[in-house]
Amino acid sequence: MYDDHYGLSGRPFQLTPDPRFWFDTATHRKAMAYLGYGLSQGEGFIVITGDIGAGKTTLVGHLMATVDRERLNVIKIVSTQIEAEDLLRMVAGGLDIETAGQTKSQLLTAIERGLHATARSGRRTLLIVDEAQALPVSALEELRMLSNFQAGGHALLQIFLLGQPEFRQRLHGSDRLEQLRQRVIAMHHLDPMGPEEVEPYMVHRLSVVGWQGRPSFTPEALQALYRGSGGVPRVLNQLAGRVLLFGAIDQLEIINGDVVDAVIADIAGDSPMPRPINRARAEPVPAVDAVEAPEPAVEALEPVDAAKPIPIVNAPRLPVEPRPIRFALETETAPEVPPVAAPQAVSAPERAASIPDQALIDRIAALEERVEEQEAALRRVLTLLVDWVEGEGSPDIASVRHAAGR
Repeated sequence: MYDDHYGLSGRPFQLTPDPRFWFDTATHRKAMAYLGYGLSQGEGFIVITGDIGAGKTTLVGHLMATVDRERLNVIKIVSTQIEAEDLLRMVAGGLDIETAGQTKSQLLTAIERGLHATARSGRRTLLIVDEAQALPVSALEELRMLSNFQAGGHALLQIFLLGQPEFRQRLHGSDRLEQLRQRVIAMHHLDPMGPEEVEPYMVHRLSVVGWQGRPSFTPEALQALYRGSGGVPRVLNQLAGRVLLFGAIDQLEIINGDVVDAVIADIAGDSPMPRPINRARAEPVPAVDAVEAPEPAVEALEPVDAAKPIPIVNAPRLPVEPRPIRFALETETAPEVPPVAAPQAVSAPERAASIPDQALIDRIAALEERVEEQEAALRRVLTLLVDWVEGEGSPDIASVRHAAGR
């Protein structure tokens, strides 16, 4: 939808990992260095952790796009609380080994033979386990045992473990995993992007799909994108995609901070009534400061119906070189505030008509006095009842009636 409106050849902020959109942030550059070091060693464990959406899967996809698959046999497993024996069967499947009806000891023997056969063909075997924090300790122990297989003093299997931050804590907090810890040759945690990396990240992903500068983003928009995402790539992709959809619906050519903030509030589910946007410049309509004057009524924008088709413009797609985001620095002049009208004088008859009737005032005063008397009587009754409950014997009915005013 928004890609057609802005003349893009695809969706630059899709959530599905795509190695084409790999962006070398500082933390991902370090992670790639650790992975490269691990591959050069050809043994042991490499552990990469990161929060949800930090880019662990994209990191692996980029790694697989850069290695020589003719020399490396890659087995990738996404862990979902896999038990030890099931994990062995998945590893065997990656070596094209038939696992039906085999016992655990038979599986281990078949896996070792499969690793030797792969090594004799001139290829190394790399096992990548994603979501490793879901693996039970027994499965992690089986991985450690697999790393023991050797031929001629060289390891037959190297293992990359990818997981969320709790996996690192678990790895260091369990005595049962001490032997595995001793085989970890490198470990890195993927941090979020810094605020200075948001603009080049946006430029890169937009340029991959033929961005021609439409729409442009103000510095305030980039700051709001960072605030709303915390620098987490997947969250930033989700937010940026929604912002572009918002811009396409409202026919905006410039995305500013107010547009991003409105989308953030909408995602949070507590979006206030949409603020009017000046579609010519994508600037918020300036507010008028009024003193002792009623605020003019502002007509609310009609909420967007996501199910309703949106008219779009098919812009020509021309190949262009990546360009930096163009900042929109134009300002608008605030409209003049109309003078506040002076209060009109009120005549004596009008003031007299507004004075309440004296009989009504007297009646209200009498009712208020009666209410006060009843409240005093009720307090006396309650006092006698409390004294009776705390003491002994029966209550004095005459005293109660006297206190009640009877």
